[in-house]
Amino acid sequence: MEINSYQEIKKFILKKLQEVEGVLPENKIKEEIQNTKKFIPSIGLTTFAMILSVPELKELSDEDWQRMERELETHFDIRMEGGILVQGEDQQKRDTTWWTSKVKQECEGYYWKRYKEQMGRYMSREVVTTTDEDTDRVMDNIENPLNESIQAFSRLGMVVGHVQSGKTGNYSALVCKAADAGYKFIVVVAGGMNNLRDQTQVRMNEAFIGKDKGIPVGVGTLGNMKTEMLPISLTTAEQDFNKRDADRNKQGLNLDNISAPILLVIKKNSNTLKNVIGWLKTQYRGPIAKHAMLMIDDESDYASINTSSKEDPTIINRRLRELLSLFHKSAYVAYTATPYANIFIDHEATNDDVGKDIFPKDFIYALKAPTNYFGAAKIFLDPELKHIIKIKDHIKILPTTHKKEIPLTSLPESLYEAVRHFLLNIAIRKLRRQGDKHNSMLVHVTRFTMVHQKVSFLTQKYLEEIQYSVNCYGGLNHEASEQNQIIKNLEHTFNLRYAELEFEWIEVLRSLLETINTVIVREVHNNTTIPLVYRNDTVTNAIVVGGTSLSRGYTVEGLSISYFIRSTVFYDTLMQMGRWFGYRTNYEDLCYIYMPEDVATRFKLIIEATEDLVDDLNRMAKAKMTPEDFGLSVKYHPDSGLQVTARNKQKSSKDLYFEMKLDGTSKETSWIPSDTELNKKNVGLIEKLILQLEDEYKVEEWSDQDKEEPIYKSHLWKCVEKSIIEDFLNNFEVVASDQFGFNSRMPIEFVREYVRKMNTDWDVALYNGSKDTAEFAVGNIKIKQEKRQLIHINDYLEVKNRQVSSGTAESISLSPEERAECGSDRKAARSKLKRPLLMLHMIDGSISLGKGNIINQENTRKETNLAAFGISFPGGIQSGKKTVKVKINSVTIKNLLSETEEDYDDYDPEI
Repeated sequence: MEINSYQEIKKFILKKLQEVEGVLPENKIKEEIQNTKKFIPSIGLTTFAMILSVPELKELSDEDWQRMERELETHFDIRMEGGILVQGEDQQKRDTTWWTSKVKQECEGYYWKRYKEQMGRYMSREVVTTTDEDTDRVMDNIENPLNESIQAFSRLGMVVGHVQSGKTGNYSALVCKAADAGYKFIVVVAGGMNNLRDQTQVRMNEAFIGKDKGIPVGVGTLGNMKTEMLPISLTTAEQDFNKRDADRNKQGLNLDNISAPILLVIKKNSNTLKNVIGWLKTQYRGPIAKHAMLMIDDESDYASINTSSKEDPTIINRRLRELLSLFHKSAYVAYTATPYANIFIDHEATNDDVGKDIFPKDFIYALKAPTNYFGAAKIFLDPELKHIIKIKDHIKILPTTHKKEIPLTSLPESLYEAVRHFLLNIAIRKLRRQGDKHNSMLVHVTRFTMVHQKVSFLTQKYLEEIQYSVNCYGGLNHEASEQNQIIKNLEHTFNLRYAELEFEWIEVLRSLLETINTVIVREVHNNTTIPLVYRNDTVTNAIVVGGTSLSRGYTVEGLSISYFIRSTVFYDTLMQMGRWFGYRTNYEDLCYIYMPEDVATRFKLIIEATEDLVDDLNRMAKAKMTPEDFGLSVKYHPDSGLQVTARNKQKSSKDLYFEMKLDGTSKETSWIPSDTELNKKNVGLIEKLILQLEDEYKVEEWSDQDKEEPIYKSHLWKCVEKSIIEDFLNNFEVVASDQFGFNSRMPIEFVREYVRKMNTDWDVALYNGSKDTAEFAVGNIKIKQEKRQLIHINDYLEVKNRQVSSGTAESISLSPEERAECGSDRKAARSKLKRPLLMLHMIDGSISLGKGNIINQENTRKETNLAAFGISFPGGIQSGKKTVKVKINSVTIKNLLSETEEDYDDYDPEI
């Protein structure tokens, strides 16, 4: 690989900055850059290259030094908070400080200290420190393997991270600490695909073993390697577990007498697990009492879960449990970014042969992501959706739902644009002195291998056309676009996507001319002939066409452009399909996802629900609640219709009762009918309700100090008979794309069932808006309508950010003392509500006719008298197990489960 002078000099300065103790002083980065700029001319570039152990260096420009300063400032500005811990009842009574308060100080810490030093080479000090603290807390919860007072233990826990956020790095740290503490047998179960297992083995070689094929790698390059402490790896980067290699790799050692830890990185495959179990039985010849085992189950929500019955578990689940049961002392730690399936494990399930199921009964630990993480919230909860390019031209050519025999002679124009966009990104990153970094584009459009192959062929054909055009015309500069249509298309894509870029079109075109021939197309599926490889000695610039094989933990290096049209109702499947999360240091602005609007909406729903669940977990930790409580929280979450579980059983159901817990939640009609007559009907229902309330109940007026007006105030009616609410809800026209309103965030059937089931009165509020909005008057009630921005989507208007109510809407029902106590915490306010609160909203809308969620003031229309409502339900995480149950018929089940969980055309985990 060609030496990148910019990156080598930057690493030199970074190392000096990392050696500074404590907080980095102000202007220290500028000072070190200036020192280096003076030092290089004083000794010459050749001598400086020798100091850096590189063949040669090139002089940097003033722009390079300025860019370096910005990048280093960004690197040292990264922050990361510690995670959230929820413990089981028994766990709360145990010693969960054994590691941090005693053993960590007493042991040598050989493996962790090496890995910590290696992490410091490329991570900020804050991230390294937090990783240390996070894994310390997990260590405290898995038990001391050398505690002689405990003859046997089985600890079951789960660590929840974010997709592509560094979970592998976290459990690598955990493995190192576990080895330091005395765990002798460590098994990493690394997903169901060969490419993921191989990638994980490479990472473990670098973080823990220190060697690969006898050559020092990762921690092994730091020096001071102790031969006697070299871990014994029974698997390699090229080979999953087999008995022959395991016998050879253990080098004739008696496992009962080993001092170094043993590592296996295995695929989540029933035959592999069977072989490991069989081999261990021949090695130890009986229950293993002397050595403690740590099992890391990566992507633990995939294939590990028992989707069968208590008495007859699925084969992979059974074998994981059997492997754990071989050891008197064992700790099982599930790692996942999508824990929805894990918490549905029956915590009471047992089987005489293999013991209890692997429900994380002892602890759940939720990791926080560092501030430089390019995650789901940053992409999909951004009001302007600036990283999303919405597409719909794929529908006729490559619809979201299609058969494997679909005829495909061309690709959607949006996919051709995405290819051009990616090629421009490679050129731009080279101009940013990132030319030695891998670049990838992900094309995920199908679950069928045959369609992958067709898409790959057509993508390759288009790439070759671009390569020919750039090679022939790219050197003509400004005249190139006039001479060639493909160059013209490239320039159009550049102007469309990068109007504010620091480089001009001609600079990018020249860079493209240098990089265009390095780009390849690779398929990633079970029948792939040429594998996708990210080498250390050369740059890979790849357009990657794949499906399931890329959906579970596999890292697509340098990903900047994704083209994605897959969809599913399952939280976990959809999130795992999203390989675009991760770290995009110094090229986050180049990252875009081409995606249909309905798929983007589904992601947004999932992320909002996930954020809400994490908030629940935090509250549970403070309230000393348990993993079982969190399981119920997920199971009965109001948006859980997107993640119907136990799929293998439900597919054959004639009908299904679906339970939902609404306590402590707020649901709103953030979708408003665009049909004028439907909206008029809803307005009439609000007017009718207000007149009835005015006639039968005492009204309280309530003023927001920021909106204080003598005439216009919000209004509140207390203790309203539930039959009045029921009549209103039964007649209001709620927009929903499915029978139950899951996608619209107003599960109306469950709300109506709640009213029928719960024998309680209600409060009703009508909210006053801003001074400059239209008036709404009914009887003696007058308010100003609430100003909202909306987007016209198909047959409905969506309130921007899906936020109909503003501020702390629930405060209207609270006493002044309660209001002061809750502040701006709406969940806290709902926990203090005495009755459910029906919130009525009349909206003065500014409706966008532009693209996406970007409100273009020159392209909007005004519309008043738009009717919406919300409901805040009293209670919260500690309000008991009250749920509402609604029957879902077989047709709805079939629609919900129309897409299978995994790409079974490519892979069957039970084989």
